[in-house]
Formats: sequence, C-alpha cells, structure tokens
Amino acid sequence: MQHVLIVAPHPDDDIIGCGGSIAKHCKAGNQVTIMYMTSGDAGGIQYSKEELAALREDEARKAANHLGVNNLIFLRLADGYVEFNRENLIRITCILREIKPDIVYIPHSQEANRDHRITHQLLLEACQRAGAPFFPECGTQLWGVATILGYEVWTPIQDVYYSEDISEFMEQKRAALQMHVSQLEYYRYDEAIKGFNRYRGIMTAGCDYGECFTLPKITI
Repeated sequence: MQHVLIVAPHPDDDIIGCGGSIAKHCKAGNQVTIMYMTSGDAGGIQYSKEELAALREDEARKAANHLGVNNLIFLRLADGYVEFNRENLIRITCILREIKPDIVYIPHSQEANRDHRITHQLLLEACQRAGAPFFPECGTQLWGVATILGYEVWTPIQDVYYSEDISEFMEQKRAALQMHVSQLEYYRYDEAIKGFNRYRGIMTAGCDYGECFTLPKITI
C-alpha cells in the first residue's frame, strides 16, 4: 500500500487534473489524502466569501467521497493570493513529515493560474525540505517523497512524461466533478474534461481515456 497526497490549489482542481488516477489509487487500496490550499472563496460573486468557502468545501467532500477519499485537509489560504512564504513552507513541510506520502500530485509548473504555479513551487520546496536534516520546527521525523507528478488543469502540458489509463474510472471522475455545482453554473467543464481526457487517451496514453503528467521528481 502506498500513501498518496493530492495537492489542489482550489476545490475541483484535484478532480479535473487527476480524478481518474485518484479513483484508481483508491481501488488499488492505496491511502489517499487530498490537501486543498484554498477553499475557493473567490470562485463566484453570488455568495459571500464565507458562504462560498463553506459551500465549496462541502462540494469537495462529496466529490472526494465519490472517488473513495475521506481524508481531506483544508489549509484555507486566501483564494487568488497563495504566497510562497515562510509560514506556508513550514506548514506544508510539517504535513509532509506527518503523513509521509510516497507520491505527491501537484499542478504542473506551466499552469497559467497564479495559485497553481505558486502551489507547484511551494510543494517542490516543501518536499525537498521534508527529507533534509534541517528545519526542526517542521518536526523531527524526516520524510523523502519518492515521486512527484504534475497534473494539468487549465493549461495543457507540452511535454508529457507520464500517462495513466483512466478509462475504467472516467464516468466516476465525471460524476465527482458534477458535484462541484457552484462552479458548473459558469462553465460546463465536466463535459470539456471528458473530451480532453478522451483526446489524451487516444493521442498519448493509447487507451480510451487518459490523464497526463509531468515528472518533477522520481526516485528509482
């Protein structure tokens, strides 16, 4: 059994980028944790920020549960203002040393969304620090993450290093994404992602539906 950590800048990024892989890990018996950097409180104007944050966290729980994940972490950073700073690095490094993931999924480095790019930078640095014999404020049990995979949300990956066949889990992924009702009011990206995963499957993964990744780190 492996411990897998999915890091999502906003609720629904996890499902869009690697929902099929999440379901596949769960079916394989791996332990999966999803960590949300923000609660997506800037993702609409029809609610107050507090109301929207609560709504989107509830949507995230329902979607994750549909894939088989019950272990969720909400950091509740400011949506649209995720920062690469000391406080966030310490907080994330502490979490890595505590839960000890073997595989970490993060947005790939070329994502157009700023929160996505900063999340990528924060997690790369925190993963490095978690395995180094320094930073006692982050806990004293070191942990080296073996594999980091970069997933695509709104910006397609140019150079794919790894692909996953999610054909068996595509409808489960789509159903989970449809639980983010507050966001589908703006764009039916559940339909868009199904089409994109179909393209990735046929053109890259050699299957019906696929998810593609960069490979910032792997230890063999």
